[in-house]
Amino acid sequence: MHDSVRLFIVIGFLLLPSVALAADLEAGLAAYMEGDYETSLAECQPLAEEGNAAAQFCVGRLYANGFGVEMNDDLALQWYGLAAEQGHGEALFNLGLMHANGWGVAMNDEEAARLFQLAAEQGFIKAQTSLAEVYKKGRGLEQSFVEAYTWFYIAAQLGNLNAEYDRDEVASELSAEELAAAQQVADTWISEHLSK
Repeated sequence: MHDSVRLFIVIGFLLLPSVALAADLEAGLAAYMEGDYETSLAECQPLAEEGNAAAQFCVGRLYANGFGVEMNDDLALQWYGLAAEQGHGEALFNLGLMHANGWGVAMNDEEAARLFQLAAEQGFIKAQTSLAEVYKKGRGLEQSFVEAYTWFYIAAQLGNLNAEYDRDEVASELSAEELAAAQQVADTWISEHLSK
């Protein structure tokens, strides 16, 4: 009987840190949404240093925007980069924006396109529309109205109303065969990614 009580106590102590970490992350993200950036940083920074991708993204966003801290592109890049290495879609997208606009780094359309592609493949809608624009304009990737249509189509199917307009605009540049092929690729992508 005493052994089972001890086991229960040990298990309880082992579970406490994970519960506390989740609570701190939730508190930090909630504080961010409420505009309490100092609390957000205080809650997320320790978790970010421990390798939590959502916390790393949160800290990166604080530094990128100067919320509760002095704006610092180097630290934003560092924290976004750490989150992106773990596959955080919005961090990948924000890094892409920084490269596309030359915020804290030299402007680099190719790197921006690469990062948008990675985030788009994860289903991040803003990255999908940005990638579609990259293909439409041929900035960082070879111009392709088929690819632009495909990504606008996917974003539109996922609920982005602006992408519907852009998709229809790009459609005028495609033959009927190209249009059908792009729709097929997009529908396949959607069915594969939404079934996960």
